[in-house]
Amino acid sequence: MVDSKHQWKAWLYLAPAIVLLLIFTVWPIINTLRMAFLEGYTTAKEANPFIDYEFTVGIGNFVRVIQYPGFMTCLQNTILLCVLTVPISTFLALLIAVALNSIKPLQRLLQTIFFMPYVTNSIAIGMVFAAMFNMIIGGSARPDSVGIINNVLEALGFEYINWMNAGSEYWANIVVMVVYIVWNALPFKILILLGGLQSVNKQYYEAARVDGTPKWRVFTRITIPLLSPMLAYVIITGFIGGFKEYSSIVGIFGESMGPVGNDYALDTMVGFIYRAIGNQEGTASAAALILFAIIFVVTMINLAVSKKSTHY
Repeated sequence: MVDSKHQWKAWLYLAPAIVLLLIFTVWPIINTLRMAFLEGYTTAKEANPFIDYEFTVGIGNFVRVIQYPGFMTCLQNTILLCVLTVPISTFLALLIAVALNSIKPLQRLLQTIFFMPYVTNSIAIGMVFAAMFNMIIGGSARPDSVGIINNVLEALGFEYINWMNAGSEYWANIVVMVVYIVWNALPFKILILLGGLQSVNKQYYEAARVDGTPKWRVFTRITIPLLSPMLAYVIITGFIGGFKEYSSIVGIFGESMGPVGNDYALDTMVGFIYRAIGNQEGTASAAALILFAIIFVVTMINLAVSKKSTHY
């Protein structure tokens, strides 16, 4: 137990971190709550910032967010990307982690290779993926420029697909985003699951080997139950990150967040918030609170489900 006479030293050491948290975390949250319920905040402030206006308190900002014509598109895109990418990336990460755990030679090198996307700028990666899926159509029957993905399709005997350029279909855009988000999410999940695998008591596997248990049964009856805490963690954090998806779409499609001629076709909740910041702070704050509420509900549901299926 820390002597009460020396507690001031602990508070002194914690003071810099506490001050930074108060300034850059606690105050922005409080200010967001304040602006969300102040109607006409930006309009009055821009009219004359030197006059002390009395703002109306209400839920008008929330009503404007919900009535925004593109709100359902933003919500639909956000939910769709979450529902598609989180299960796929978690399943692939689990398979890769199990494979890496069973490979002893070059294991460190392979871990480094798989982890590299996690420390790479998402915008830069998005530009690379945009080049891979790109297809520029010229005056001839054959496109002027074809990315590596369409080259692979051609080699396999399939026709070119307009993945993301002008005239592309919504499902093709979603496929591009799912591939990119899954690939970008794998490193963190692999790291967490691999760490969990390496901490599992090897006696379970030795007992299964003695009993002649098939590998698929070992995987479903031993590996997955013992990894359930880590799986619950990566699924919950995956949904939280998925609902905040924005930079990956900008990296591939640019600020229009959609193919040419179909701007904001892949707009998300965070994209809507960023566009509102600067000229409609109250609306942006209300949208941020709505997104927070959605993430909170989904997280609570995930926690409730994980409690029933997690083995410690």
